[in-house]
Amino acid sequence: MANQILSHQQIQHKIQRIAYQIYETNVAEEEIVIAGIDGDGLNFAKKIQDVLKKITDAKITLCTVYMDKGNPLKSGVTTSLTIEEYQNKAVVLVDDVLNSGTTLIYGVHHFLKTPLKRLKTAVLVNRNHKKYPVKADFKGISLSTSLQEHVHVKFQAKNDVVYLD
Repeated sequence: MANQILSHQQIQHKIQRIAYQIYETNVAEEEIVIAGIDGDGLNFAKKIQDVLKKITDAKITLCTVYMDKGNPLKSGVTTSLTIEEYQNKAVVLVDDVLNSGTTLIYGVHHFLKTPLKRLKTAVLVNRNHKKYPVKADFKGISLSTSLQEHVHVKFQAKNDVVYLD
């Protein structure tokens, strides 16, 4: 049985709040790179990008981060942008759920190989089951869940939902 954690309206509010936090952190920047982890992380990043474009004159560049979430060490991490396109810029790495931290830490590791002005992380749901020392700088909600429970994020036109089962 699934329990709804966040409704569509609540998710829209969280996206707005996170976008404003990102803007406030990067208010002096001419460009902000929003790097979404392929899948629902990228979907979440696009929604943040849409809000940022409405609230700042800064250039908001979307970057897709590719990796095998099951084995990021073996697959490696690649991005849709070249290193030169995000070097010395403010980057926000975005994923939908921070569970063990594996996906986020490999994403952070990839970006740390390049000089950046700033690197921050954003997630919609922070589950607090980290194996790695990575944290979300911007988060929609923190949940204390058991390891047996699963958080599902569904981004659908006018019907976004987060539920737990």
